[in-house]
Amino acid sequence: MNIEKIKEKILAFSNDRQWEEFHNPKNLSMALSVEASELLEIFQWLSLEQASNLTDKKHEHAKQEIADIAIYLIRICMKLDINLEDAINEKMLLNEKKYPLIDENGNKIEYGNKD
Repeated sequence: MNIEKIKEKILAFSNDRQWEEFHNPKNLSMALSVEASELLEIFQWLSLEQASNLTDKKHEHAKQEIADIAIYLIRICMKLDINLEDAINEKMLLNEKKYPLIDENGNKIEYGNKD
């Protein structure tokens, strides 16, 4: 994925439509939430089996909503001058500390189902 090329495409699309005045972090975060809700709606009422085996139509719909989510997320990063790759790497380091594999006594920590 060439994030810089994607950012250029998103910015050009926005500028061509004179949407810059509307693309502030508040509005973009609300739009991101709406798109995430639209993705959620695809899976509403599906069983775990159905959710893992979407019809071609639902799969395409999910793909489009995921793209919308990514576009708004990247646009927010652009507005707030956040390097998404750096932010993800930093957050993963925090997650590793929050969810360690070994406890303070040297025992392996098991995450997930405990039957």
